[in-house]
Parts: sequence; structure tokens; C-alpha cells
Amino acid sequence: MRIFEVTDHKEQYLPLLLLADEQENMIYRYLDRGTMFALEEDGINAVCVVTDEGNGVLELKNIAVAPCRRRMGYGRELMEFLLSLFANRFQILRVGTGDSPLTIPFYESCGFHRAYVVKNFFTDNYDHPIIECGRRLTDMVYLERPFPPEVSL
Repeated sequence: MRIFEVTDHKEQYLPLLLLADEQENMIYRYLDRGTMFALEEDGINAVCVVTDEGNGVLELKNIAVAPCRRRMGYGRELMEFLLSLFANRFQILRVGTGDSPLTIPFYESCGFHRAYVVKNFFTDNYDHPIIECGRRLTDMVYLERPFPPEVSL
């Protein structure tokens, strides 16, 4: 398994990115300014994009795993990679997501806790209803977790 930074032609990963954020123009709001990583093992299985939001906050804007590779630990592997790579540069890792039983439990299992909610985010910013697990998402739930302190051996 290999995780590498994607610096050029990020748009080639759009089909994967759209699994986590299903409106293309929303992805383009952060894709160019974000740092992108891909996880490769017998092909590209997962991608993520993070942005520096200032004041010690790194935001996970997108994390997506290919449907046939879900529940194999790739999302968690990317999360651990980010926590390790950016531990000395940021204090908080933040993620915004819909209030969905598909995503919230994953983030909570990775040590995130609910921080705040942006009301009507999905209804105000997306041109179509976002449906997950049979229900329409309206609010953006932000979760945060501290970066672990650097461990010196």
C-alpha cells in the first residue's frame, strides 16, 4: 500500500471525489487550494483533500473510498496518515459532513467529536437534494479532533 500526494491533474480523480461530495462545482471550490492524497494498492482505492483553514485548523474537505473497497480500512488508513503527516503543523483536524448514519459513526470512531452545525448548508449550497440512507441532508455537521502530540523516541 502506498499513499502519495497528487499535485497535478487532480480532476482525474473526480469520479472518486464525487462519491463523497456529489456536486462538481462544490469540489472545485477547494480542489485547487487543497492538498490531495491518493491511496494505491492494486489501483487507486481512496483519495482525500485537506485545506489549511488558518489558526491551526486543517480541514478534511473530501475523503472517498471506491465502493468495492469500502470497509477494508482504507479510509482509516488515510486518516492516520493525515494525523501523522500534519501533527507538527496543526492543532485541530476538522471535517464537515451531513448528519448521516453512514459518515458520523466513522468519524466518531476516528476520535472526532461534534463541534458545531451550519443550518441549511446542503439546501442553500447544492442544486439538488442530497439523500443519504433515505433521508434528505440539510445541515452540515462539523466534527473536530486534536492532532496527537509529536512522539519522540
